[in-house]
Amino acid sequence: MNFLKKLFNIGPKLQPLDLSILGTDLHSHLIPGIDDGSKSLEDSIAMLKKYAELGYKKVITTPHVMSDFYRNSPETILGGLETIQKEIATQGIDIKIEAAAEYYLDFHLTDLIKEKKILSFGDQYVLFELSFSQEQPNVHEVVFDLITEGYKPILAHVERYPFYNNNWERIEEFRNRGVLLQLNMLSLTGHYGPQVKRMAEQLIERNYIDVIGTDCHHLHHLELIDEMRTNPYLHKIAAKENLLNKLL
Repeated sequence: MNFLKKLFNIGPKLQPLDLSILGTDLHSHLIPGIDDGSKSLEDSIAMLKKYAELGYKKVITTPHVMSDFYRNSPETILGGLETIQKEIATQGIDIKIEAAAEYYLDFHLTDLIKEKKILSFGDQYVLFELSFSQEQPNVHEVVFDLITEGYKPILAHVERYPFYNNNWERIEEFRNRGVLLQLNMLSLTGHYGPQVKRMAEQLIERNYIDVIGTDCHHLHHLELIDEMRTNPYLHKIAAKENLLNKLL
């Protein structure tokens, strides 16, 4: 019977998770008009209201910084953040918002590290992402540079890179080098495909995930997360005592 339950994913139905247990969301795109996320201030406010409804107390939004497409700077990001913060105060929305960035690993990131123009959050954490087509050859060099400069790198949505799928040796190498691993909650729904879903589940089973995020680009992403709050893997990772979300 236990075998059949595992095979067909049968078990006691879980209650929807109150996301206030997480406290903070890390990884979203809420600054209007500067990347592929929020299109307007109205969009941003609608998303933040939904975050508050789900139980979040704080959002650390992370616009793309990418040389080819989104050459954002601390000025563009923090200027947009200030606009949102003023509107939150005006409308009396009970949530805090801060901003950092999601840095694409390219030559521009190397320059930013040298120029000390990195937007970090918390205890000098920096979120970075890779190409989805292939691993950049200088990834460990950039990680070394970040750590040397006093930053704590977090690899965004590790489960989504096809070249890391079941490549536990490479994932463990990141961990051994001091890189934290972030997982997208939507990966657990199959939103990015069944392979990504299974990889996300295995990462949680192996206790490799340090922080989770919505990677919210629009309101529908948060609606999907609202619907997935009975997911057993979400419950499992949310119960992790030292999950970084709870410390930010």
